[in-house]
Amino acid sequence: MLAIYKKELRQYFSSMIGFVFLAFFLVIIGIYTWAYNLSGGIGNFEETLGSISFLFVILIPILTMRIVAEENHQKTNQLLYTAPVSITKIILGKFFAVVSLFGIGILVICLYPLILNMYGTDVRLSLAYSSIIGFFLLGTACIAIGMFISSLTESQVIAAVGSFITLLLMYLLSNLTSLIPTDALTQCGLTAISWLAIAAITYSLMHNPTVSVLLGVIGEAVIWILYFVKSSLYESLLNNILNVLAISTKFDDFSLGILNYDTIVYYLSFAFVFVFLTIQTIKKKRFS
Repeated sequence: MLAIYKKELRQYFSSMIGFVFLAFFLVIIGIYTWAYNLSGGIGNFEETLGSISFLFVILIPILTMRIVAEENHQKTNQLLYTAPVSITKIILGKFFAVVSLFGIGILVICLYPLILNMYGTDVRLSLAYSSIIGFFLLGTACIAIGMFISSLTESQVIAAVGSFITLLLMYLLSNLTSLIPTDALTQCGLTAISWLAIAAITYSLMHNPTVSVLLGVIGEAVIWILYFVKSSLYESLLNNILNVLAISTKFDDFSLGILNYDTIVYYLSFAFVFVFLTIQTIKKKRFS
């Protein structure tokens, strides 16, 4: 795993992607910090990070589009599949390389609150560094999502666009839920449609029609039986689920200086799930 990690990290800087990412990332944050904190004399650095967290929608797809898709396109994935290293270690090496690159930018950002204090801006360091931790965890979760999307295709462009759309939807979920009716019938119908989509995704990953059909049929039966037995279970159900998937809203806890273990576990779980899905996708391609 260490060899894969070093190789991937080296490639980011040899191809200039790493330098471009760090430069763009730090310049944008620097501009926001100067315009909001230094010029305005405002010490709320956590609000600065909160306002630019949307950058992940643009930057993460660019950072992760090549991580697996390039291997698939160049057919070098066959070399990885036959290497004396497990798929899990290969994917973890790639994942930690991207996280390390992102972490370099985070380490630089850690200096910003101290610089603001030097210029007389009253920064509450506990809030500032709490938000930086949340910012790092949010970025790590987004990287895992982007890596999973990259594993599904051979095209870096498709991987980037797919990651962009996925992250954009996850950022907008909290706003979109307000547009969905909360009555039980509508929520049940949307839940049933969502379950069919899950069954379709399962088929695309496993290519096993029996499992996918059984999953879809049993799931649909359970959904509608529960509706007729106790329809009140569905009131605002889908809205609540979508709010859980809205990853950007969890960042608010860190902005308030709250190092909530539930929120930390939430982001780490998000990263774990999508890294696990990436590993399973690669294993499926290996033996197909």
